[in-house]
Amino acid sequence: MKITTRIAKATALAGAMLLPAAASAEELVVGAFGGSFAENAKACYVEPFEKATGATVTLKLANSSQHAAAVRATAGESDMDVIFMDDAFAAQLKNEGLTEKLDRSKLTHADEIVPDAWGADDAYVVAMLSATTIVYNPQTVTTPPTSWKDLFDPKYAGRVTIGDISGTTGWQFLMAVNKMEGGSLDDITPGLKAIKPLAENSVVLYTQADQVVSLFERGEVDIAVWYPDRAGVAAQKGLPVAVAYPQEGAVAIKPSVVMPKGTQRSDLALKFIDQVLSAESQKCFSEAAFIGSVNKDVKLSDEVSKIVPTDEVVKKLLFLDPNTMSQKLPEWTRQWQREVAR
Repeated sequence: MKITTRIAKATALAGAMLLPAAASAEELVVGAFGGSFAENAKACYVEPFEKATGATVTLKLANSSQHAAAVRATAGESDMDVIFMDDAFAAQLKNEGLTEKLDRSKLTHADEIVPDAWGADDAYVVAMLSATTIVYNPQTVTTPPTSWKDLFDPKYAGRVTIGDISGTTGWQFLMAVNKMEGGSLDDITPGLKAIKPLAENSVVLYTQADQVVSLFERGEVDIAVWYPDRAGVAAQKGLPVAVAYPQEGAVAIKPSVVMPKGTQRSDLALKFIDQVLSAESQKCFSEAAFIGSVNKDVKLSDEVSKIVPTDEVVKKLLFLDPNTMSQKLPEWTRQWQREVAR
């Protein structure tokens, strides 16, 4: 009897030791942007997804070019299952055969999404709409800027910041200036020539969006090429910043979600993407991050609608073809490094 009891206890103990491994939650690794984006992604996407599925999500933070480089480095065996990145980089990876097709039949909210949000061959889907535009400190800039040209005013020398071309604002601002200067997609020399002195007068060519928050907090800059969503979040927290859309048109940003080739958790990844596309999560993220929604069922508050690109602003937005951008960016980056960053 005692032997039987000991055997039973030993069996129960062994079972208990094995139980955590057998019942452990699945883990999904999601590549995302840092700062307030990551905070809002946790609240609006990750938490409801974890509650609904029992899975756990780990966020891996970087910008679009860094995420794209990481996918290339793993050559189809990415350690990430879902990645947020701008549509130009998503198109790059699609063209390189490094993304999985998103199966709309497994996305319950697919029909709620605006048609233009879907990438070629459903290689990615746009998750939100923002822009590269002008952000300024209304306490030091008493006359709101109205044009990209205002950034070049000598009074802002040493008090301005623009993004490096490795980040979205960098190459998008280059496109806006190049167009303004009469350049073309085949000749960005006018844009580079115009931007070079501005880069020299910039406090820093930032590579991560939240670097700009610190610059405004420390009073080192008065004006920046930045994102309205980041500015909206910062202003809500008390930072003196305001958004100005240039009369020439801001540049549309379409942060997208992709499923990199090689994920072993495609079904779970699609469930996460479905969560991102849901009206509940779209509204949550848009309201928290001051960013446009792609779900047709979402109605935004007046406070958010004043900052996100809507109506007349959208009509003026410069929408850049992601496939063209993906082909041109590598050479543009080399030119920038030779002519601007050196």
